[in-house]
Amino acid sequence: MADCVFCRIVSKQSAVELLYEDDQMAAWSDIRPQAPVHFLVVPKLHIPTLLDLEKTSDPLIGNMMRCAVQLAKSKGIAQDGFRAVFNCNPLGGQTVFHLHLHVLGGRAMGWPPG
Repeated sequence: MADCVFCRIVSKQSAVELLYEDDQMAAWSDIRPQAPVHFLVVPKLHIPTLLDLEKTSDPLIGNMMRCAVQLAKSKGIAQDGFRAVFNCNPLGGQTVFHLHLHVLGGRAMGWPPG
């Protein structure tokens, strides 16, 4: 989608420093970090929200989670702990309507969030 910032990034029309990339997804640091380590794992396929997932999306979501774990390990936040979260729609905190997984770490996470 031409008006989607994440689509522009994964198609290389907008530049960011990638932490990871393969044929299904890419990962990069969040531009407004909410923790010392805060990165996004983003599918290359434009999927607006969690509500738009289908059964055929199951392998993609699993791969996104495995990517998040590998990056958390490489960033040094896996052992102490981290948060991995999908926001869905405005009241869920979603501001970019292209599915993405937030991974936050490097500090204690409060509960409840928000």
